[in-house]
Amino acid sequence: MEIPYTVKNRPDTGVYNGKLGIWLFLASEVMLFGGLFAAYVFLRLGAPEGTWPNGLMNIWAGFGNSIILLLSSVFVTKTWASVKLNDFSGFKRNLAITMLLSTLFLGIKGYEYNEKFHHFGAFMKDPASPVGWSLQVTGHLLENPDKEDTQHLLLAADAYQPSDWASAPKPDNYHEIKENPALRFAHPGIEITGEEHHGEPVLKIAKDQIFRSSTFVPKYNSFFAIYFTMSGLHALHMIGGLVIFFYFWTFGSKMFHTNRAQFANRIEVTGLFWHFVDLIWFFLFPVMYLM
Repeated sequence: MEIPYTVKNRPDTGVYNGKLGIWLFLASEVMLFGGLFAAYVFLRLGAPEGTWPNGLMNIWAGFGNSIILLLSSVFVTKTWASVKLNDFSGFKRNLAITMLLSTLFLGIKGYEYNEKFHHFGAFMKDPASPVGWSLQVTGHLLENPDKEDTQHLLLAADAYQPSDWASAPKPDNYHEIKENPALRFAHPGIEITGEEHHGEPVLKIAKDQIFRSSTFVPKYNSFFAIYFTMSGLHALHMIGGLVIFFYFWTFGSKMFHTNRAQFANRIEVTGLFWHFVDLIWFFLFPVMYLM
């Protein structure tokens, strides 16, 4: 039995079944990501002044991924055009480039994730502070050569600690920032060893003076919680699209020769999904990386 309206448009909606289905699916996706973007806005607005972690993201990696996704959208459109023009080699070539660009995007995103998983931050205690801490110190953990010293950790501190790491609102004036004792690691429990690791000052931090600490994973702060949720969900959508592309490029390409009209519709529907995934990224990039 042949399924109707896989090629021709339905008389009641004016579109074929696949396109109707993808529009309904994308409508549900808008609600999903819309809710997450709304959650981000509320978290951002609810953060105490001066404590939202700006400047943590690799802007060039995000910008590069934006260009890569933009190019992938161009080539997925060229893939569909190749099918319509009965150009099988063009279809294979353009879809292969789309998959290559998608893989490159995921590779860069994996690199960014790996950076965060190895970046460490500690919130230093301060009983006088209403939030319990007054300084965040970030960097990379080093192995302590003194194996018997279990009360301290060694940290190769980031050369440029964000000026808003202090729990108090950050000063607007550069000189005030420079003279801020908290940003010069002048804090109980922190000792500047005088050594350097790849140009970064090595700090000796007393564990009993740490309010809380972890690597830059979702539990570190609200920003990383929403960042990994949204970017991870976006990456899962990309992996799903990549799997479908691979199917069309291999086993599913038989339909190109047996039912090209229906095959073109399948490519068009998948392309709509891909354009949506790209669109989500172009909202994610400025919100997460630039604002």
